[in-house]
Amino acid sequence: MVKTEKIKVKTKGNCDIVNITEQVGEVVAESAVRDGTVTLFNVGSTAGITTTEYEPGLVNYDIKAAFEKIAPENARYEHEETWHDDNGHAHVRASLLGPSLSVPVVGGRLTLGTWQQIILVDFDTRPRTRTVICQILGE
Repeated sequence: MVKTEKIKVKTKGNCDIVNITEQVGEVVAESAVRDGTVTLFNVGSTAGITTTEYEPGLVNYDIKAAFEKIAPENARYEHEETWHDDNGHAHVRASLLGPSLSVPVVGGRLTLGTWQQIILVDFDTRPRTRTVICQILGE
């Protein structure tokens, strides 16, 4: 069985980190898939998806600080020169994080660790409504 759903996520931009674990878990529960995989895919090129422990030190500081070191917001980006915009760093950061994640589903539930949550990180320079495609494959 394959079931595909969309999750809408409102973000603030500027490395906003949103915990989407509960929404994904609801989609999986409603799918009737007991064993399989859920693949999550962010539609767009300035946000990404991963897992982390959703705690204030990581969410409010550490992740943002790491991406600022890797792809600084105020650096020069050819993307910005080409398109006359301000989000070259957002594209680079999202490319490094990646747009998708696969999580095994066992017994109708996500197989996440005790402190592990699924997060969407929006690197763009303005608030957005993101679309995450959730595709559940299994039986």
